Amino acid sequence: MKILLLGANGQVGFELQRSLAPLGEVVPATRSGLLPAAQSCEQVDFHDAESLRALCDRVAPQLIVNAAAHTAVDRAEDEEVLARQANGDAPGLLGAWAAAHAAAVVHFSTDYVFDGQGERPYREDDATAPLGAYGRSKLAGEQTLAASGAEYLNFRTAWVYAARGSNFLRTMLRLARERDRLSVVADQRGAPTPAWLIAQVTACVLARWLPLPGEARRARSGHYHLVSAGECSWHEFACEIFAQAKAAGLIERMPEVAAIATADYPTKARRPGYSVLDTRRLRDTFDLVLPHWRQGLREVIAELV
Repeated sequence: MKILLLGANGQVGFELQRSLAPLGEVVPATRSGLLPAAQSCEQVDFHDAESLRALCDRVAPQLIVNAAAHTAVDRAEDEEVLARQANGDAPGLLGAWAAAHAAAVVHFSTDYVFDGQGERPYREDDATAPLGAYGRSKLAGEQTLAASGAEYLNFRTAWVYAARGSNFLRTMLRLARERDRLSVVADQRGAPTPAWLIAQVTACVLARWLPLPGEARRARSGHYHLVSAGECSWHEFACEIFAQAKAAGLIERMPEVAAIATADYPTKARRPGYSVLDTRRLRDTFDLVLPHWRQGLREVIAELV
């Protein structure tokens, strides 16, 4: 099987290169045409419909895995057209190509499609109500992909981090070396989810989904929530990062971490206050066990060590 992997240089895309390898020939693609260490790959402009179609025609994949996105949440407020092109229009274009060529699509979405006002973990069929441009663009992508007629899996995830790239974990480790005291938001809750877990679960699900006969595979198409087990606040996550990093020797001392409210840390884009996602459908459908977020963090800390 030939697998076209879009966004192969991102946090999740990097991990997917490894996890998808046993399933077939992985053809990575990035906007720059480069992978880490300046290795060349396919080049594509995610804001250009013709560029995407031409890439699909050239590679002729049986599976398209779309890990590319406009992920700058605050910048999206000023770049909603660009965010819509990459996050909203591109998934529909990929789905339309896949539907016309008997291919399947894997896409990744976000907790930002919800307004964060819930009091229990969000299920796949709960009402969506994005608070800002980023969430609206990602919801549009879910809708255009669903309307394309392709067989697809859409994994909503949240609070993604990794040993590389720009993310909360790496920011906290840098600040711990620079400051004695930090302030971190304590009234937003979610489930920190490492990129390696998203990639491994994606590969595991595909290994069980793709061999199914047509009707059974179509019945299992659609939205799934993919996050670590458990939940915490950003403040709790930061404290656990420092505790594990200190124990592993990554930092010499643990800074003091003050808990603050979202109102004390204003941003251009509003964040959901409650981003916990219910993963029961994913676990039951594909017989999976998802590790607790603290275990996921231990794996990433070990990788950094």
